[in-house]
Parts: sequence; C-alpha cells; structure tokens
Amino acid sequence: MSEIGFGAWGIGGRTVNTTSYGETDDATSLAALRRALECGITFFDTSVAYGDGHSEELIGRAFAADRAKVVIATKAGYVSWERPPDFSPDAIVRSAEGSLKRMGTDYLDLFQLHNPPIGVLRSEAVQAALQKLRKAGKVRAWGISAKSPADALEALDAVSPDAIQANFNMMDVRAVESGLLESAGRQGVGFIGRTPLCFGFLSGTIHRDSQFPPGDHRLGWSRQQLDTWIDGAADLLAAVPARPGSEGAQSALRFCLSFAELSCTIPGILTPAEAEANAQAAELGPLPAAAVAAVMAINRERRFFVAPARPT
Repeated sequence: MSEIGFGAWGIGGRTVNTTSYGETDDATSLAALRRALECGITFFDTSVAYGDGHSEELIGRAFAADRAKVVIATKAGYVSWERPPDFSPDAIVRSAEGSLKRMGTDYLDLFQLHNPPIGVLRSEAVQAALQKLRKAGKVRAWGISAKSPADALEALDAVSPDAIQANFNMMDVRAVESGLLESAGRQGVGFIGRTPLCFGFLSGTIHRDSQFPPGDHRLGWSRQQLDTWIDGAADLLAAVPARPGSEGAQSALRFCLSFAELSCTIPGILTPAEAEANAQAAELGPLPAAAVAAVMAINRERRFFVAPARPT
C-alpha cells in the first residue's frame, strides 16, 4: 500500500444535514480515483456511511479492471449518518457482504469497525464474526477506525487488530503524545493517519470569509473552532515553512510521513488535481527534523480543539 492514500468520504456526495463535503460530480470523482492510481496512490479508504454506500460504488467502478492494483479499506457499524450504528455480529457480516456487492469484488483488503465501543471489541461473538469473514476469504485483514487517539490506544490494549486508524495531523498530535504511535509500532499494528490536512485547513487556503457548500460538515463546527484552525494553520505553515496551497498541503502530509510508525495517511481527495498534488508529497519525503520539532513545540504551547470531534 502507498504511504499516501485516498480518503473517500468526500466523493460519497451530500448526506443528511452537515455530514459530508456537499454535492459532488461522479465524473470528477471517478477521474480523481483513476488519477490517484496513475500517480502511485494504491490505498483507498471508504465506509458504507460515506454517501450511504455511494463512495464504495464509485471505487468499485473506478477499479473494476484494476482490482489487483489497489488496496481497499472499508468500514462497518455505521450504514448511514441518519441511523445509529449496529455492531452486532450479524450486522457486521451483512455490512461486509453489502460492501463486496457495491464494489463488485470478492474480497476486502481491510475491513474496519467504525468508531466501535470498547465492549464491542471485547465481544467474542464479534471476534468470531470477523474471523469467519477472514476464513471465507472475504476479508484479508481487519482493523479499527477509532473515534479518537485515546479510543485507539484503549482498543490496542484490548484486542490485536491488523490496523488501527485515528486522527493525526499538525494540529492534532495526540497520536504521538498519548503513545499511540509507539504502541502500534511495538505491537506490529499498521497505523493509518486520518484527517492529515485537518479538513483542508492545513492547506492554508481557508480564510474567515471562505464559504462552505450546503451540507458541508464544516458548517456544523463553531465559529471559534473554525477560527482556531485558520489561525493555527497559518502559524504552523509559517513555522515549517510552507506557502499556502499545494505546498502547504504537501508539508502537512510530509509531517505525517516523518513518523516511522505510520503506515499510510489518507487525505480527502475530490479532484484529479488534488490527487496529483497529494501524491507528490511521497516523492518529497518526510519534513526536515527541525520542521517536525517546530510543529511539536507549537503543539506543546497551545491546543487546536475547542469543540467535540465529530465522527469521520
């Protein structure tokens, strides 16, 4: 799998209230998926909840003739943001079967439980359901997409997944501070860093007068939180240093690549141009040690969250 992946929440299109990135165009989404693969991105992370299955359908269409070239990860638990999650063993199996059908494939490279409570992870029946899917060849590996780094660390103490996913970016270094990255590396568990661009803010191109489209989840955050991210991104990019735009986004991705325990980081991608720019971060490699140290120093002095995190 490539160390820069493709976060496929956005291409699912608009969902209920503010739980998406707004309306999307399928032709553009398919072009972005295909361009990503052309640029060396081979890991694609999605969920049933992303567009109520539409993100999965697009991934299936994009790679129908190239299935062996890509590593596909999806999630179970949330079927739609309109409904509460269901982590019962039967629901987990149904979710896997549904994902296979929507993507037109006979196996999932990585099957993740989506923000599961710790009790679900400890359930012998849930573990049996996952092992059944693996033994049938429908799931090659299983993992956990945790709601927070703290939840991810608790999960690692309870079970032994193949991979763990949590938030990790220049404005959210809890994965480092909590010891999550160290623990994952010690246990040989793959770590997937989510939200590496902090919902686009670390590109440095979002300002106080920026307008988000209807349905965009950023409309649901408080004004104080948005301003905190805007100001924080400006200060962090100045410290790296990097100019706003593609250089800023690439520097944010390169920060994540600077940690050896990271298996992959998954920026959200909506267009072919974004796929190209993000893929180039892998060619540039990790940030210089001094830049990483500057980012960590800023995070020791201030916090960038003023509101509860939403499920992603």
